[in-house]
Amino acid sequence: MSSLIILISAALVSFASCGRLDHLTGFGGGGYSGAAGAYGGPPAHFENVNNGDGTYRYSYDTPTGISAHESGSPRAAGPEGPAVTAEGGFSFRAPDGQQISLTYTADENGFHPTGSHIPTPPPISEAILRSLEYNRQHPSS
Repeated sequence: MSSLIILISAALVSFASCGRLDHLTGFGGGGYSGAAGAYGGPPAHFENVNNGDGTYRYSYDTPTGISAHESGSPRAAGPEGPAVTAEGGFSFRAPDGQQISLTYTADENGFHPTGSHIPTPPPISEAILRSLEYNRQHPSS
């Protein structure tokens, strides 16, 4: 009997928490007045497609110049099971006026961002490159 009461309580809590979250993003009809100014109000463009077979895509643009897009699809199962690969990007204007744009891919090998504002390491010195080549040609036992 007590497990039935717990099950019913859990179901009621689950149903109560399944409301729409449009008011938090500023994308819904009612809107969240606090976010409308900060995030640019309702989007100028919004698309969200889930094909039901694991493939999806979404994109949005706001009146303030924020934009994002992503598409993904399932990939055959690997050693860790099935995976979803995704590619996308986003852009926005930083407070200092710089336009920030980033594109990325995400797959079984991780998240791979690219963008002109992402710091890059200095080039590897010739001495280290020679050492790495020597180590490759003469593996230790």
